[in-house]
Amino acid sequence: MSFAVGILRFVERLPKTAGAQVIARQLAKSATSVAANYVASCSARSRAEFIAKLYVVNEEADESVFWLELIIRTGYVPTTVAVPHKQEAIELRAIFGRSVGTARLNDRNQKADRSGDNHRKSNE
Repeated sequence: MSFAVGILRFVERLPKTAGAQVIARQLAKSATSVAANYVASCSARSRAEFIAKLYVVNEEADESVFWLELIIRTGYVPTTVAVPHKQEAIELRAIFGRSVGTARLNDRNQKADRSGDNHRKSNE
């Protein structure tokens, strides 16, 4: 949630030009979506829903990286102001990317274990 709050404060510092405001809205949406979908993943009703929500979190973190890079390249704010937010978005993307991979692997392993249990029971 702190990433979303930080980004919402950051976008307030962007210029009030049309281009900057388009980027500000997109960044605000993607950053707040990281938090919202993470919270939703924590109350997922199934492993598949959990993985799907984590995947969305990862996509939104990736999109946040994109918008922050665009802000840096346009020079709308000093680089020193935008880079820490970009770095945090990159770190979140890495964390949730790894989390998606781990969750998928655990899901496959759990399914394989169940399949093996079923196979052993049918042979008894």
